[in-house]
Amino acid sequence: MPRITAIYAGLLLLLFLALTVRVLSRRFAAQVTLGTGGDRLLERAIRVHANCAEYVPIFLATLLAAELCGAPAAALHAAGVAMLAGRIAHGVGMSREPDIVPLRAGGMILTLLGLAIAGALALGGAAGLW
Repeated sequence: MPRITAIYAGLLLLLFLALTVRVLSRRFAAQVTLGTGGDRLLERAIRVHANCAEYVPIFLATLLAAELCGAPAAALHAAGVAMLAGRIAHGVGMSREPDIVPLRAGGMILTLLGLAIAGALALGGAAGLW
C-alpha cells in the first residue's frame, strides 16, 4: 500500500483546494468571472493555483512509482516535505505585491528538490536498487 504517497497526495490536495478558494474569493471581490479583468491580485492568485496544478501531479505520479518500487520511507518523506513546503512558500511569496522574493525563490528551489528526489528514487527503483 502506498501510504506515504497517500499522505502527500492528501496534504497537497488540501493546499490545492485552499488555493482554489483564494482564486474564487478574489474573483468574487473583483467581480471578474473570466480571465483576470486586469486585477493584479487575481492574476497572482490564478498563477499560484496554476503553478501548483503544473508541478504536483507529475510529482505525485513519480513519488508513487518510487514507493511502489520500494524506495526508502525516509527518502520518500524528504521528497514529500520538500514539495509541500515548496508549494506553500512559493504561494505565500508570490501572493503579495511586490513578491516576497526569498519565499518565492526558496519555494521553487524546494519544489525542484522534491521533484529531483522523487525522480532519483523512481530511477533507483527502476534499476532494482530497492
